[in-house]
Amino acid sequence: MKTFIKTVKNSVKYWFLPLLFGLVFIGIGVYTFFTPIESYLTLSLLFSASFLVSGVFEIVFSISNRHEIDSWGWSLVFGIITAITGLLLLINPEISIVTLPFYLGFLLLFRSMGAISFSLDLKRYRVLDWGNLMVIGLLGTIFSILLLWNPLFSGITIVIWTGLALISTGVFSIWFSLKLRKLK
Repeated sequence: MKTFIKTVKNSVKYWFLPLLFGLVFIGIGVYTFFTPIESYLTLSLLFSASFLVSGVFEIVFSISNRHEIDSWGWSLVFGIITAITGLLLLINPEISIVTLPFYLGFLLLFRSMGAISFSLDLKRYRVLDWGNLMVIGLLGTIFSILLLWNPLFSGITIVIWTGLALISTGVFSIWFSLKLRKLK
């Protein structure tokens, strides 16, 4: 039966890449809490750059593991969407001020749904901590839906929800990379 990882015996290449983009997301999430008064343009440029970098990391990770991971295509799609979103936001910073909550909400929603799917795959491999990953994925889904529901939260509210969504996505990526390392 083909599942998330074709065989546990094969090592997962570059398991640390989800760790790196998880750290990027957590770093950006924490940054949003400490600089709520900063201009929204600065935040959008920082988010844009982090999306571009983490998208490239995820593309490299998925291509490197295309023979080990059955669902590597989804990881590649997420990486491409993330990188393109970052590039578009860097090119058009004026537009990113208005559209950033939508980009961020949808991107984090898809990542959170991916987290839920990955946690179920880990459950099939009898990884004991799969439930923790599921909770993180569900929290990310809730935060991203709240962001999409009302993207015009005023001032500090958008910073709080954005920070929570980014941190939950980052925590999942780090936890996931550590589980991949154990499988290796």
